[in-house]
Amino acid sequence: MTLSLKRFLAAGAIVALASLPANAQELHPFADSSRLVSIGGSLTEIIYALGEEGKLIARDQTATYPEAAAALPDVGYMRQLAPEGVLSVSPSALLVIEGSGPPEALDVLSHAGVEYQTVPEGFSHEGILVKVRAVGQALGVPDKAEALATELDTALKAVEERTANIAERKRVLFVLSAEGGKIQASGTGTAADGIIALAGAVNAIDEYSGYKALTEEAIIEAAPDVILMMDRGGDHSASNADLIGNPAIALTEAGRNHAIIRLDGAYLLGFGPRTAEAVSELVDALYGE
Repeated sequence: MTLSLKRFLAAGAIVALASLPANAQELHPFADSSRLVSIGGSLTEIIYALGEEGKLIARDQTATYPEAAAALPDVGYMRQLAPEGVLSVSPSALLVIEGSGPPEALDVLSHAGVEYQTVPEGFSHEGILVKVRAVGQALGVPDKAEALATELDTALKAVEERTANIAERKRVLFVLSAEGGKIQASGTGTAADGIIALAGAVNAIDEYSGYKALTEEAIIEAAPDVILMMDRGGDHSASNADLIGNPAIALTEAGRNHAIIRLDGAYLLGFGPRTAEAVSELVDALYGE
């Protein structure tokens, strides 16, 4: 860290502490949001949906939608932030999604003399509305946020009505990665768990929270009807043939029926303005139109 940056951080410590909300759900309007940095893809999507994108000067790597957002400077991955990278664009305000990190980087940023607010994350219908309203409060446009929240609430309720009377709910195994034949899957408390519930299905794994590698026995015991994955390339991806070729998966209904659904990760797991659309598409894939 350079000497000038150290002095800048130290000088602003008191201001930053005053700007931190006592309750993350009770955000207040930024004093100056003209040079806003958004950390969290869903927050960036919400800012665009509110028509407030003119304030954005940078975003993190998870902000891939809308296409215009990708043209903004990238300050790093939300869970591996470097304070120097975030502060290098001279922001007047930092809007950060809960769960960003690492903690030491957030501590530096919260003492950097730039107004800093945290938006609560929630992988549910209500969690989306809370985020929208929180962003609206921070940007001083609560009326716009309430209109958007009402629109999204209506859309989400419509999707939920589609699955309300389903008697036999599909068991879904969300596979994060399959490197080296090891199946890394979602338990409870994740965005994947939340989206499965919104689509009227059941998470096949409920014995643990977060993401863990599964044994062959655990996969067979989970008995998934469907495998859900993010549609992406790279080392974390696995072809359908590789998944079906896994001995344990081959013994499940999902394996026998080659039932694999892939959707874009930010679209599927973002819990933002597009979530009702993503859930509807997932319901179609699980239960038919």
